[in-house]
Amino acid sequence: MASAVAAQTKYETVIGLEIHVQLKTATKLFCSCPTRFGAEQNRNTCPICLGNPGVLPVLNRQAVDFAILAGLALNCEIAPLTKFDRKQYFYPDLPKGYQISQYDRPICGMGYLEVMGQKIRITRAHLEEDAGKLVHAGAAGLAGSTHSLVDLNRAGVPLLEIVSEPDIRSSEQARAYAETLRNIVRYLGICDGNLEEGSLRCDANVSIRPMGATEYGTKAELKNMNSFRSIQRAIDYEVQRQIEIVESGERVVQESRLWNDATGTSAPMRSKEEAHDYRYFPEPDLRPLVIPVEWINDLKAKMPELPEQRLARLKDQFGLSDYDASVLVEFKELGDFFDEAAEYTTHYKALTNWLMGDITGYLKSSQKKLEDSKLTPKALAEMIAMVDSSKISTAIAKKLIPDMVETGKSAEALVEEQGLAQVSDEGEIRKICEQVIADNPDNVAQFRAGKEKLFGFFVGQAMKLSRGKANPELVNRLMGELLKQ
Repeated sequence: MASAVAAQTKYETVIGLEIHVQLKTATKLFCSCPTRFGAEQNRNTCPICLGNPGVLPVLNRQAVDFAILAGLALNCEIAPLTKFDRKQYFYPDLPKGYQISQYDRPICGMGYLEVMGQKIRITRAHLEEDAGKLVHAGAAGLAGSTHSLVDLNRAGVPLLEIVSEPDIRSSEQARAYAETLRNIVRYLGICDGNLEEGSLRCDANVSIRPMGATEYGTKAELKNMNSFRSIQRAIDYEVQRQIEIVESGERVVQESRLWNDATGTSAPMRSKEEAHDYRYFPEPDLRPLVIPVEWINDLKAKMPELPEQRLARLKDQFGLSDYDASVLVEFKELGDFFDEAAEYTTHYKALTNWLMGDITGYLKSSQKKLEDSKLTPKALAEMIAMVDSSKISTAIAKKLIPDMVETGKSAEALVEEQGLAQVSDEGEIRKICEQVIADNPDNVAQFRAGKEKLFGFFVGQAMKLSRGKANPELVNRLMGELLKQ
């Protein structure tokens, strides 16, 4: 183990990421076919995205808008003139035999993204159409499938490929970069960022070099990572693999490797010892695109609040802690809900606690998303006010959350329906406390003999006896008085 750690300290990790962002347009990049996920195989196709003879592509204006928005958020140079190119390669799921992409004039040039206190340079971000998908089938399964089927629903879906410089130095930083980028495109509303469905895909180019060296080592490209955890695990595995190869006196081979998350290992996919000649040439069916400054300025004026801006605002405007604010930024739906609910309450800490605690817990256990629930920001704020004014206890509020999420009813209506109003009658609560004391003589004796930790037991029993409706402050005060008699 010590030798492995020592070997790691001898080498510097060099990582560059290529992230494909599937743009959330209603239709494909060059035709009017829908882009919705999960449709029947080959249903979302037409002569244009199938590459039939005689058809002409028409550029999707919204895809261009989305690319410019992303470029602005990533501090990129937006090209005043951009063009499309044909990238020639043959693969079963590429119906035209080429892919319409961008080569020497991408829509977004050099930019950067700040991650973990460091600027990660972005080489470019360019538009291109997606390929289709191969489905390996047969009774033998994937490992020994008998045949492959082609689903072309994805062919022609607009992608924005964002390529970083090899500035990333650890798997943790690579993961943080990918997560930060995912948050940005989600806040922009241009991508849902779902790695599992493939709307955000990440390839990592990984190499090592001796500490202090300036030349890059031989890189391997990692593919098939469908979660941020997978990205980090795959890079860690690859770094260790390359170190072991170099330490044994052998040479790292330039290749693409397929990550297997189940086994925690990667396997060779194809050799990349020589750069593939894609024979790029300008797409003859699409004119170069001029992007005037007015177009850019108009989109810049419509830019939504980005994650870093929201983080600063949540802390400054509402006094939230770094942790609470970062969670609301990370989970955009929670942040949006918080902002709406904050218009109806000033108890911001309680608001974050309910959102990040009981509400998130219930949604997770019931496999629901916040946007699918019937709970409204105003209803949550009203429930918090009822707790603050002692109309209901926190315990009762916790019981109300599932019904509020499922039915959309207000806490006040549910309390009335279920008879859950908090009991604040001192005489009634005194009787409950006296009953608890009468039922537990042994514990009372131990408490009065000095075992004061039992006080919580008595309070809990009183709350249980009142079915959670007793005012906790009164229970604590009266129970304390009775036990000291």
